[in-house]
Parts: sequence; C-alpha cells; structure tokens
Amino acid sequence: MSAPFLKMTGVSRLYPGVLAVAGFDMTIAPGEVIGLVGENGAGKSTLMKILGGLIAPSEGTIELDGVTMARLTVAGSMGGGIAFVHQELNLFDNLTVAANIFIGREPLKGGLLRLIDTAALDRLAAPLLDLLGADFATDTLVADLSLAQKQLVEIAKALSIKARLVIMDEPTSSLTATETERLLAIVARLKADGVAIILISHRLTEIERAADRVIVLRDGRRVAELARQEIRANLMIRHMTGRDLSTLYLPPATAPGETVLELAGVRTAYRPDQEVSFGLRRGEILGLAGLIGSGRSELARAIFGLDPLRGGEVRVDGTPIPPASPKSSIARGIYLVPEDRKRCGLILDLPIRRNITLSSLPAHSRRGMVNVAAEHETALRQQRRLDIRTASVTVPANALSGGNQQKVALAKWLSMSPRVLIFDEPTRGVDVGAKNEIYALMRELADRGVAILMISSDMEEVIGVSDRVAVMHEGRIAGFLERADLSEQAILSLAIGRTAHDHPTPD
Repeated sequence: MSAPFLKMTGVSRLYPGVLAVAGFDMTIAPGEVIGLVGENGAGKSTLMKILGGLIAPSEGTIELDGVTMARLTVAGSMGGGIAFVHQELNLFDNLTVAANIFIGREPLKGGLLRLIDTAALDRLAAPLLDLLGADFATDTLVADLSLAQKQLVEIAKALSIKARLVIMDEPTSSLTATETERLLAIVARLKADGVAIILISHRLTEIERAADRVIVLRDGRRVAELARQEIRANLMIRHMTGRDLSTLYLPPATAPGETVLELAGVRTAYRPDQEVSFGLRRGEILGLAGLIGSGRSELARAIFGLDPLRGGEVRVDGTPIPPASPKSSIARGIYLVPEDRKRCGLILDLPIRRNITLSSLPAHSRRGMVNVAAEHETALRQQRRLDIRTASVTVPANALSGGNQQKVALAKWLSMSPRVLIFDEPTRGVDVGAKNEIYALMRELADRGVAILMISSDMEEVIGVSDRVAVMHEGRIAGFLERADLSEQAILSLAIGRTAHDHPTPD
C-alpha cells in the first residue's frame, strides 16, 4: 500500500460539557477503504467536520501531504481533495439535478455577463448519473425526486470533485438493495483508481464487504482497529457497545387484541387506481415492506391526514375519521414518526425541550401560557427514557447527531398517549445499539396496547421485529405474511408482484 497522504494525531474536540473526540489518531493512504463505526454520539460526525474544515480540533494536529497544521479550513479541505457524501441531504429543491451537482462550480458563458451554461452543466452531470444508474434526468428539479433519488444526487455531487478522499456518511441509508449494490461497486471502482474512502455506516454487512480495515469509536475514543481478516459484525458491535446484542425479535407478552385502526378501500393520490384495505390490532407490530416507490410512505401520510384520500375510509374503533387531517388523527391518538426527520419530524432550530412538547402544548400550558418547568420536566423524562445524548435539553435539535434527532422525534409522541404509532423507517441512520433500544421500546409500547405500523426498507429489521408483515407492490397490498412464514425470499417475491412462494432471481 502507498504511503499515507493524510494523518490525524492526538485530535480532540471539546464542546461545553462534552468531550466529543479524545486523542484520536488515523492515517489514510491512497486506494484504501476505511470503515468508521460507532454508536451515535461516539464522535464520528465531529471527526468528519474536522476533516471538512468546518470546525477546529481543540488539540492535536493534521498532516496533509507532509504539511502539519493545527486545523483544516473548508477551502483547504476541498483543495486537498476531500469530498463528502452527507447523511443529511444538503440540496436545493428549487434547482435542477445538474445545478446541485456543480453548485458554485458552474460553467459560464456570455463573456462579461457570466451566464450559467446550462447545456454544459447537463453534459457534465450526465456521465455521473449514468455511473450511478440514476433513473432521472439532469434537468429534473430536485423537489420532484424521492429521498433515495436525492441521495444519489448527493453521491454524484461528491464524485464530481476529483477527490483523493471521499467520506461517505450513511450513503446507503435511503437506497434499495439494487442501488446499494451499485454504490458498493462504485466504491470498489474508486479504490481501484487510487481514491481513498472513509465509509461510515450502521449497516455493518456493508462494512464487512467493503472495508480494508475498520476503526471503532466509543464515547469519543478510538477503542479498536480491525484488520481485513478480523472484520465481523459481532466483533464490531462488541467494541462499539461494550457488550453483545441479543436477537432482534422480542415476542409479545400477550396475543394482539381487537382491531384499532382499519383501512377500508383507501386510495391515495400516489396510486389513485389502487385500493388498500387492512386492519391493525392493539398490541401488534405490523411491518409494512416493499420496494422504494411501492407507495408505503404515501400510505402513511394518507393515514395520518397529511395527504387527502382519493377514496375509502380510515377508521378508528370502527368509526371513520372525518375529515382526514393530522389534527383529527392526533386527537384520536394516531401519530406518525416520518421518514425524513430533518424536514418533517423536527424544527431543528428549536431546543430539544420545545421539539418534544410541541405536539402536546395544551398539556404543558396554563391559561394560554407555556409552563416552562413542566415542559422541561417532560423533556428530561424522555431524554432519560430514550438515552438522548446531549448536555442539555435546551440545546437546539440541529446540534444532535442523526440518531439522537430520531430519538427526539420519537419522544415527541411518546410524551403523549399514543393508540396507533406509525414508524416510517424508524432506525434510518441509527446505530446498532440505539436500534436495539428502539426495537425494545416498540415492543414495550405494543405490550402496553399500542398498535404499531412499521415501514422499513431494512429486510433484517422487517423480519426481526414484526409480528406479521404486509407487503406493498405498486400501490396495493400484494400479500400478508404471518410470523412463521417470514423470510427474505417470501417478502421479495411479494414486493416484485409474485406470490410469496416464488423465489425471485437476484439482480
């Protein structure tokens, strides 16, 4: 292997009351893939911000091409060939795909007029989209893309820079299995071209497949480095958490009760020609599986009342919700934890405390004034319950890691009295330790009588957590699978429009 071109020595970062990173060392050589793993709050994001020049280390040095410095600047990082694929999307919805990929680096025309050459933009962007196998055009508005498609734009934006190091932070969190395979092939291609990769992922099977070595962080400290032959999921988990994690499935304490939520011939704006009907019982976890684009999230939005129904009824205890609206749903104890927590689940500039109590302000108010003490007590209780890692519930939600933001989005509804909880990708971007905590919480809620509808693209999660599974295909329910019948083959067969007994051919 070639000599390292980037070295971090004794790097630490201290925030008020929190030591985010302590004495971290790392070298990076051309053409190697480094897996960086750790629970949320372990320090991964802080290290990446230091490499990107967004923040300075409190201690330690960075050496780039033999030059030692106290910190990198943003310009110095980009000039040194460091590119990012961010977990949270940083795109402009009102611009085209090509404009987003080359934002700030647009080709110009018109001499002194300095007009953006949109034709040249499209020519430059097209090969990148072809490389990723994207199914959308360069002139498509980003606002018209799905979450998975937007993730591909983020990856194309990073690849558009002639990078020596590409840092991928949860790059597959919104991708299908086929898209994930394509991305891993791209990682291998970049490696062969001498580009170094730092791969941050909670999907440890991807780390196993792609990484040459793995660095494990826990509580801001580097606790282990695994060579290629040592990289195994159970060993990574043990170093990350300090313990072995048990099996995913937690059997219910009692059998499911009566039907609480019923969909009768529901038609959504996404697929108005397809009807969806099923019942959700008290105390059960019903997994809702399907390929991206099958209409799962759109169905969740319609149930919650965010999108109007094109037909059919949503009933609670046999009574239709009139009219379908979030206010009507919340009044009946139906709550939605959305897929995109950043845009739909939280108000990032508000304190954690305010985010947690925002949906239950009447319960935390007196004579029209918010009772700050009661609000603070509720937030502290939920922080302890969900192990939200923060120095204070008064800090803004945007100061948290992605996984801790997800916990705040959950805490908002758990501070109330849910009857039906709809989880849309509940553990996207959440580390393995926090995942198990969320799974245990879901089972605890179900055992207390809450009916849970869980939408997930993670096959292991669907099979490991659900009491039964409904599978969607092109806007309709293709079939149901009881616990004893759950398998990856059965779910995939239904997801592509076959019967549960067919075995789909791998891509």
